[in-house]
Parts: sequence; C-alpha cells; structure tokens
Amino acid sequence: MASQVRPKKAHQAVSIGVASRITGVEVHTLRYWEREFMDFLTPVRTDGGQRRYRSEDIQTVFTLKRLLRDEMFSIAGARRYLSRQVEEQAA
Repeated sequence: MASQVRPKKAHQAVSIGVASRITGVEVHTLRYWEREFMDFLTPVRTDGGQRRYRSEDIQTVFTLKRLLRDEMFSIAGARRYLSRQVEEQAA
C-alpha cells in the first residue's frame, strides 16, 4: 500500500467556516474585515472562488479581533496600527 504524502497541518489553509470557529469571529464579520482590511487580510481563493485562510490570515484575524473588540480601535485606527506594524517589520 503506497503511503500518501500530506502537507503539514501548519501549511494547510482552512475554509472560512473553520476560520470562524478557530477565531470566534462570525463568517459575515470575516467577509467584512476582508473588504475593510484588504491590504492586511487576504485569504487565498480556490479555483471555485472559496476562501482559504492560512495561518498568517488566522493570526491577522486574532489581531483585528483584539484591536477592534478588546482595545476599541476604530476601523481607521486599526488600519493605521497595522500599517505601522508592516512598516516596522520592513525596516
């Protein structure tokens, strides 16, 4: 019996429903955040157009959840925060 090679779980992307369960953020909110934070949250799409959230997307969702819900940032404030984070990582 031939063994089947499977990618490591860390590299697998999950559906929006699974991402919702992992993060505790509703599916409709994930879609909204994807539009509002398109420079930061960009799940890959399958050929059929379904979203697939990678580990970095899940981490971004957790960051957005913390900023918007716990720290009470506005959408614009969260965008500025994420932009600064990206700039600091690039430097």
